[in-house]
Amino acid sequence: MGKLFASLYLYIIVSLFLVSGVIEQLWPYEDTQQQLSLDDEFGQSLWLLTQSPEGLDNIALRFDSEIVQKQDLMLPTEQQQELTQNHYIYVFDQQQRAIWYITLGDEKLLQVGPIVVASPVFPSVWPYLLLLCVVGIPVGLWSFLLWRDFAKLRLACEAVDGSQDFELSETSKSFFLPITDTLNAMQQRIQHLLTAQQELTSSVSHEFRTPLARLKFALAMLEDRVTDEKAFDYIDNMQQDIIELESLVKEMLDYARLDSQQPNLKVQTCNLVQLLESVIAKLDFATQIQLNTQLPQQCTYVCDSHFIARCVQNLVGNALKYARHEVRVSLIENAQQVIISVEDDGPGIEQEQWDMVFKPFARLDKSRDKKTGGFGLGLAIVAKIVSWHQGSCELSHSQLGGAKFTISLPK
Repeated sequence: MGKLFASLYLYIIVSLFLVSGVIEQLWPYEDTQQQLSLDDEFGQSLWLLTQSPEGLDNIALRFDSEIVQKQDLMLPTEQQQELTQNHYIYVFDQQQRAIWYITLGDEKLLQVGPIVVASPVFPSVWPYLLLLCVVGIPVGLWSFLLWRDFAKLRLACEAVDGSQDFELSETSKSFFLPITDTLNAMQQRIQHLLTAQQELTSSVSHEFRTPLARLKFALAMLEDRVTDEKAFDYIDNMQQDIIELESLVKEMLDYARLDSQQPNLKVQTCNLVQLLESVIAKLDFATQIQLNTQLPQQCTYVCDSHFIARCVQNLVGNALKYARHEVRVSLIENAQQVIISVEDDGPGIEQEQWDMVFKPFARLDKSRDKKTGGFGLGLAIVAKIVSWHQGSCELSHSQLGGAKFTISLPK
């Protein structure tokens, strides 16, 4: 990066020197454009010219001049002393023109001027256009290419966590070739680790199913031979544990599939009201908890309806586990976003634990009994699906007394 900006700085300095030299050769200043030098050398030259008749004639040819009486010139004391000491002095009139007074003996002064003090002016705009072309256009192109590579680098950095693929095309022409090579190597390493993790999770989960099936078969055969009533209670508990392990295996496989890489979303326009009503109808079939809804007449949104339905199903199912009497589902639409809220009247969640609930395998103390169950993956799947739709998940206190989960989906 240091070499990059050093090259730009060196180019600007060198181009300015070259352009200034070209302008000096092609558009030199004319004598009439030179600014009048108001210094001691000019005044001394005028005084020396007045010492001879030929010098006076030369001054008369070059400038407007006349002889005035010294007593007619009213000067402050300091300027009078300067005139006496240097034999010359200059003042400015109301039009900011310079007038020189040179002593001619004791009683007379030579008035030279008034002389217009002009600033140098270019006779053409071509020098400025040349400077703009030589310096401005290459620097602008350099900045555009740099901005383009920065944009690609930003997208690559956002995707380097492995949640989605990225590709930096034409890396050989990029300013950030070493960085892009490092990012590509990092991406390959992350993909390798994710693939290995997914294969390990899938293999272990599939390997679990074989001994679980054997245990289920052994318990079924054991029930036919057991006569003790107390033994049936142990067998029932073992069967419940096997069912719980099977659910864990299934949920681990689902999360590993979703976490490995962002799938190709089947984005289409869907009616969110009908989608929510369909999900609620499925979950309301076998529960004693009252499911209330606050939905508009219609709300269309462009999304993957399958994953959004999975997201809402996880939230509503989670709320039904902890609710005492009521679960409320609401949908609000405005100009910027669509907001889906699911709240319950359960015990709620402590605020210091809000940041943990969306992490995988994060289980709060209240969820570690067989009544509520859960493995800490449902809300992690919700957060993953919402992030695919560029949305956000939030947790807050509900007016019903429990927890309130809010999903915000941008339009």
